[in-house]
Amino acid sequence: MSIDRSPARVVSMRGLLCAAAALAATSVAFHSSLPPSSIADIASSSSKDAQAESTVGESNPDPTDFSAEELELLQRRFGVHGPQTPLAQLFTRGMDQLQPLRANTLSRLRGLKPVIQREAFRHRVNPMLITAILFDEIQHSKPGEDLPFVVHSGLVDTHGPAQLGISELIHQGRLPAEPTSEQISEARDLLMNPDANIELLAAKLSRIKNELGLDQGSILIASRSYVDAKAIATLAYLHNGKLDYPARILRYMQDPALHGLIYSARQPEKPYLI
Repeated sequence: MSIDRSPARVVSMRGLLCAAAALAATSVAFHSSLPPSSIADIASSSSKDAQAESTVGESNPDPTDFSAEELELLQRRFGVHGPQTPLAQLFTRGMDQLQPLRANTLSRLRGLKPVIQREAFRHRVNPMLITAILFDEIQHSKPGEDLPFVVHSGLVDTHGPAQLGISELIHQGRLPAEPTSEQISEARDLLMNPDANIELLAAKLSRIKNELGLDQGSILIASRSYVDAKAIATLAYLHNGKLDYPARILRYMQDPALHGLIYSARQPEKPYLI
């Protein structure tokens, strides 16, 4: 004698579907709570959070304001640090007020304009970001650190206009992980070459863009979107490693003198007909 068990099967199937739906909802909630996998995700999340918390009439969120989640992610992946000491920040602001020093820095950048434009185009990096970094590093460089005997003494770790170290050459695969003394000496000479130094800076920014999961073809324009501005701030942060650095770089990128230096063109004088 057979017994019809179909109602039991229906009930069991309903229970199974309910359990699966609950499990799926739990999985979605879990994955949404995980930290973002790229800076683009972080920037989008930060923008939404900031916009949700802001009220009508308030300004847009500050792209240089890194949340605890962002700092944790960047610290874990790149080993960045906190801001300069208040005294160091005061000294930096004081140097920016010295007009003769500023004029000298602008003069040096004017001579580097062709290589800045060339490498920015080649590596798909905003030329104003490169210019702002160079302006900051040249403006605040220490006297005598570019002398050959100082460079090769090992007393300073970074060299050239962009203040790059030998470790960057290793990151880019241009040096082995454990270079010889001769290779280190040649690398220091390369870093002291302004054209090579700027090419390495552009390549570094491109490398970091790739590691952050950013579109390699995107130039990144701060005024275009919060995500672009956040990405630029992060690139600046990872170049220097100090938390107060991105705000300076974004400020320099808006400097009219630097804009004119990169984007202006001199018109040849027209001969007068008499």
